Amino acid sequence: MGSIGMANRGPSKERPDDQPGSRSSYNTIRRTAKASISYSTRVTLSFAMIAVMTAVIFAAVLAYVWQGQFQSYTRENLQRTADQLADTLSLQYGNAGGWTADVMGYVQDTGDSMDDVGLQLLDTSGKVLYNDVGPATVRDTAALNDGRVVSSAVYDASHVQIGEVRLWITGSEALLTKSDSSFQRNSYSAIVTAAMLAIVLAWIIGYLWSRSLIRPLRRITSTANQIRNGDLSARTGLRGSDEMGQLGETFDDMATTLEKDIKLEHRLTSDVAHELRTPLMAMQATVEAMQDGVLPADQEHLATVAIEVRRLSRLVDAMLKLSRMENGKTPLHIEKCDVVELAAGLVTYQAQLFQDNGLELTFQNNTGRAELIAELDPDLIREATVNLLSNAMRYTPEGGKVVLAVARKKQDVLISVSDTGIGIAKEDIPRVFSRFWRSDASRERVAGGLGVGLSLTKEIVDRHNGTISVDSELGKGTTFTLHIPLAYRERRSSHGPNAGK
Repeated sequence: MGSIGMANRGPSKERPDDQPGSRSSYNTIRRTAKASISYSTRVTLSFAMIAVMTAVIFAAVLAYVWQGQFQSYTRENLQRTADQLADTLSLQYGNAGGWTADVMGYVQDTGDSMDDVGLQLLDTSGKVLYNDVGPATVRDTAALNDGRVVSSAVYDASHVQIGEVRLWITGSEALLTKSDSSFQRNSYSAIVTAAMLAIVLAWIIGYLWSRSLIRPLRRITSTANQIRNGDLSARTGLRGSDEMGQLGETFDDMATTLEKDIKLEHRLTSDVAHELRTPLMAMQATVEAMQDGVLPADQEHLATVAIEVRRLSRLVDAMLKLSRMENGKTPLHIEKCDVVELAAGLVTYQAQLFQDNGLELTFQNNTGRAELIAELDPDLIREATVNLLSNAMRYTPEGGKVVLAVARKKQDVLISVSDTGIGIAKEDIPRVFSRFWRSDASRERVAGGLGVGLSLTKEIVDRHNGTISVDSELGKGTTFTLHIPLAYRERRSSHGPNAGK
């Protein structure tokens, strides 16, 4: 890669007169290897990571909220048990007349029936009447205050407190029985299972979605490689209203424009080479003949060379104008212009030239008004009209007539040039706007035409969002009509940044 990076580097070090600030460099694009992790894999992993984060956050929030709710629920259940036991003991105390052996036997049976619940019975003086197996801290006031033990007062028939029942969960600080703890573990296991299932589903969905996303991207990449390898007709074929469809359509439009530009460049090269060869060969033959002494180097033969040089100059200038127009490099200077005045001025300016060629040039105002204002580039429209007038003058025999007329049709201004010339064959009319096209090459050469005037006129009309029509009959004449909108509207696809300015 080092040799490639230096291949187009600026001035070499052997030139002492070079200034350091004039150095420049250029590197070609490196063809990088494919990434170790594909875009599809990264998208799939992103989906999975989102699912993992969602599951973790969900589990953490649920655990925090559920833990408090679950403890509150179990405490309420334990408190309800203590209240029911206190009510039962109140009833038995009243029936037995005190804390008899039968009452204490019931308390013991109740404590034995609750495997994971500790039970303690105290009288009003705080004396422990019954104490189930449990932590010593249950007797402490702190155990009551921190919520690890629930209590319920025992009253006699006169609603006088005669004792207190205390319950706690043996082997647990959170008031959870074995069944409660099992339910809690099973719940968390279900949450983890659901989270894993969500991750797997997210992975599958991410994979399928990434494939649907990558498929059009791969098609665009493949099409781009085909175009790079010379297949200018390759297209993605993607369509749709979403971003990917719009990307495909934009790419295909770009490829179409690129194909058109390259074909235009090739055609331009071929056309120019073809058109330049004949006058260059004529000049070369004349000059070589004068060098060899076959022809004298007098004014007559030098004038022949000068004529061909001027023809070449006009041809190159016309081709340059056409190329700039087609590539959008010729800016439009749109302004409000009186088309009637513009056309009448051209007739006044060209009348003498037509008269010198034995032709009559007249102007017709068919608008029904003294002026017709339109938004256009007057210089380009004037050039397009002059091209039509020159074309009519070349192909109209001496004694013929040429009419330049202006009319209005709905929202268009019509500029027409009619002649009484030789006309155009029906099968040739569709090709009249092709550059360098001639129905009779020898006649065209004698007439002095360059073969690009009508092509240039068509480009000018296209830039104004207009059209051009042809009506011709062999032996009777031809009419070219420019249809230019009265109000100019710049198209989004207008050529060049200065279009319409």
